[in-house]
Amino acid sequence: MTETSDSIVEQVYEKLKLMSIDYSFKPGERLNEGTLARSLGVSRTPLREALTRLYTEGLLQFVSGKGFYCRNLDVQEVFSLYELRKVIEVEALRISIDRAKDEDIDALLAFLDSTGPEPGDRTVDELVRLDETFHERLMQMSGNAEMMRVLANVNARIRFVRWIDMERCDRTLSQKDHRDILLGLKARDPDRCIPILSKHINRRLDQISSALKEGYAQIYMSTAPVA
Repeated sequence: MTETSDSIVEQVYEKLKLMSIDYSFKPGERLNEGTLARSLGVSRTPLREALTRLYTEGLLQFVSGKGFYCRNLDVQEVFSLYELRKVIEVEALRISIDRAKDEDIDALLAFLDSTGPEPGDRTVDELVRLDETFHERLMQMSGNAEMMRVLANVNARIRFVRWIDMERCDRTLSQKDHRDILLGLKARDPDRCIPILSKHINRRLDQISSALKEGYAQIYMSTAPVA
């Protein structure tokens, strides 16, 4: 494959990834490859490669002989992803107790200061991305690239639910959790920071069902969040 064709596949992948994350397609909808290829201005080959990649990442579904489908908003799947997120984030934080550098912790504390506890006039999408940035930078301190790769995939697969959930989120409380986690990490005290992170993620688990119901309503009323 040439560098140009690689670039085309990457561009198509990024466009389709965003469409799958924000449910531009309806849950369970079969994707028309011909229509997609025309709308994106590409041939079937890079389109199929991008779709296959999204399927392997769990962002689309595939049925042999029928094609690719938009994934359903499945409560159990989202619940399982949140459980996975909790496991890898908590374990990464435990590793970071020994590995995190004080300057990286201070830089993330400065990030919290610069973004503030109040949502201000930010869009829901911006707030979700700020939250993802915090958690990903926190995990980077573990020095485990494979954990980071898994977290990025989980975040993409639950982003739509987090969009809905963020509209009701108490950002002041969330930001306090973030700060307390970092202060506990800087003190190298697992008993101080790990329970906060665990409880922080658990609050989202408790709200999944209602968030998914609201998500379905937004999708079918064509008011799904757009990045």
